[in-house]
Amino acid sequence: MSGESDTTTAVGGLNGTVGWLVGGAVGGAAGGIAFGIVMWLVSPDVLTAVIPALFGLEPTAGVGWAINVAHGLVLGLVFGLLVTREFVLGILAADVETDALSRAGMTVRLIGAGLVYGIAVWTVLPVLILPVWIDAVGGSGAGFLTGASTSALLGHVLFGIVLGAVFAATVDLRDRTAADPF
Repeated sequence: MSGESDTTTAVGGLNGTVGWLVGGAVGGAAGGIAFGIVMWLVSPDVLTAVIPALFGLEPTAGVGWAINVAHGLVLGLVFGLLVTREFVLGILAADVETDALSRAGMTVRLIGAGLVYGIAVWTVLPVLILPVWIDAVGGSGAGFLTGASTSALLGHVLFGIVLGAVFAATVDLRDRTAADPF
């Protein structure tokens, strides 16, 4: 990214050792809300009944939304932790031979990282862990999971993009060192 002026991720954003915590939490909560809106439009039962039932709670929209946003917040913290580690930050900041990526600043790269993270979260949580969880609590969610997987993928992609964008807008990574992993 030499010779490029967009090496920062925020305009007067948070920096230091706790900036990623705030950026990850806020980005994750915002991403959780975006995910919730998608699920609310496609299948409101996911928020009103399914999510609370996974934790043995009464099926209400408020409880489902609260759990969903809390999950987003925690996943945002994990994202913030990951992208601010020297190795991952080095990958994000690396000079590349591809014209499109070489012109992309850190903001665009963080949004891309968020998109990849959203897909990874979708792969691990609802595709791999959720069926095991449902079987463990005595439910039968195979039919539901098959029908909801496409909308859940869309929701998680949107979650990741919003997370990456909010993180990039709020966290200033100029004080972070990034070793070139390549």
